[in-house]
Amino acid sequence: MVKRLLVVDDEESIVTLLQFNLEQAGYEVETASDGAQGLELARQNKYDLIVLDLMLPEMDGIDVCKQLRLSKVHTPILMLTAKDDEFDKVLGLELGADDYMTKPFSPREVVARVRAILRRAAQTGLSAQSPEEATELIRIGEVDIFPENYEVTCRDQSLSLTPKEFELLLYLANHKGRVLTRDQLLNAVWDYEFVGDTRIVDVHISHLREKIEPNTKKPVYIKTIRGLGYKMEEPLLDA
Repeated sequence: MVKRLLVVDDEESIVTLLQFNLEQAGYEVETASDGAQGLELARQNKYDLIVLDLMLPEMDGIDVCKQLRLSKVHTPILMLTAKDDEFDKVLGLELGADDYMTKPFSPREVVARVRAILRRAAQTGLSAQSPEEATELIRIGEVDIFPENYEVTCRDQSLSLTPKEFELLLYLANHKGRVLTRDQLLNAVWDYEFVGDTRIVDVHISHLREKIEPNTKKPVYIKTIRGLGYKMEEPLLDA
């Protein structure tokens, strides 16, 4: 089945470039020229991935991303930014973007990045969200992970995770008890070298802790192993 992509950018030349190269790579592409239009399309239609510019008229990419995640739209998002500002990049990823690229970029790199994101989504079951489908439960303490349905509950409460948060939690759970370095997590979950910037791992770990830990100051599920990385553990009963 052909993958459907939504490109949201107000620069006509970039939209034309992206649409041409993505369609040449075999994707079906729809476009929007401002944030409000992009948000409306993303809410009304099913896309496999959204390419979203940071600086947009009507509503910027950060707000679009935030509104989509609040609306429980978990479509993977590749954010584009012309700014060389780490705050903007990290903020976008904190709010639910899966990846970002800084302009100018090569069309080949965009296609490669899109393929990597879609491959990861397929491998972690993000495209299989039907509640009727069978699930294989992974249970750690009071955290239940349903990989096939892209669902997580904690203390019997359903959690809203971004795609990357879900992938990271699933990877940690599948390697319970093992110390995983930031580089290992970066390469496993993001599927490519993230320009050596492992801080994005810390950002996502922090957000996961906010959602599953009874006390974020004393984590019992995701432990920091000083100087090495992180480890997911079965919490003690009296923790």
